[in-house]
Amino acid sequence: MTLQTTKTHIVHGGTLRYLKHDSAATGTPMTLSVFVPGGEGPFPVLIWLSGLTCTEDNFTTKAGAYQAAAEHGVIIVAPDTSPRGPDLKGEGVADDPAYDLGQGAGFYLDATQAPWAAHFRMESYVTGELIDLIDAEFPTTGVRSISGHSMGGHGALTLALKHPDLFRSVSAFAPICSPTRCPWGEKAFTAYLGEDRAAWDRHDAAKLIAAGAAPGVYDDILIDQGDADSFLTDQLKPELLQAAADAAGQKVTIRLQPGYDHSYFFMTSFIADHIAFHAERLKA
Repeated sequence: MTLQTTKTHIVHGGTLRYLKHDSAATGTPMTLSVFVPGGEGPFPVLIWLSGLTCTEDNFTTKAGAYQAAAEHGVIIVAPDTSPRGPDLKGEGVADDPAYDLGQGAGFYLDATQAPWAAHFRMESYVTGELIDLIDAEFPTTGVRSISGHSMGGHGALTLALKHPDLFRSVSAFAPICSPTRCPWGEKAFTAYLGEDRAAWDRHDAAKLIAAGAAPGVYDDILIDQGDADSFLTDQLKPELLQAAADAAGQKVTIRLQPGYDHSYFFMTSFIADHIAFHAERLKA
C-alpha cells in the first residue's frame, strides 16, 4: 500500500495532509486526512468517522479540532465515509440516488448483500487496513481512540464495542444510537445485510451494550446531543442507548445541549471537550 499526498497545509503548528491509497479491503481507492501535531512524537491517534453524505473533508474544514489536537498532542485521522468508484479494476461501485444509501453512506459495516458486498467493507477497512496504515506511516504510539458524528457516531460506538482491544476510549456527537429501530438504519441494514435482523443487532450500539459488549473496558462513553436536532426523535434515539447502558452497568454520559442542532456548528462548540476526554485516556 502506498499513501499518496494530494494536499498539505500547516495548521496550529502541525501538518494536515490529504491522502489517497488503493485499498485491499474495499477494492477501491480510498481517501483520508491526517493531522499530525508539531514535534517528533510519537503521538496517540483519534480516528474520526463522519456522517451521511460526508467525505474526509467535512470534519477537516468545519470541526475546528486541530488547535485542541495540537495542544494535547493527538493525531487525528478522518477517512472517507464509503468506497467510491471506479474500483481498482476500473469498474463501477454500487450506488443509490438517495443520500442515505450507497456512496457516502457506508454505515461502517461489511455488507453481505449484492451489489454492496463487493466494496462496502468499511468495518474491515477502519479496524484493520486503516489502523495498520496509520501506524506504519506516521509517528504513533500504537494506541488510539475513536469518535464520530451521526452515522459516524454509530460507527464509532459499534466499532469500539465490537473491537475493544483496538480503542482506549469512544465518544460521539448525535449518534444513531439504535439503527435497528430507526428509518435510516432499517433502510441501510436491509440493503447491506439482508432481512436477518439478528445480523442487524451486531451493528446496533444499544443492543450491543444490552448484550454485554465490552464489559469493563470503557470507564465512560461521552455523547453530546443537541436538543434542537431535527433528527433526535425519529432517527437518533439516545434514550435507547441510555436505557441499555443503565441496565448493563455501562457508564454513558449523554449531554443534552440546549438549542444545538445536528450541524458542524454544534460539533465545533464541543469538539475540544471530546479531544480532552480522549487525550486523558490515551495517555493513561
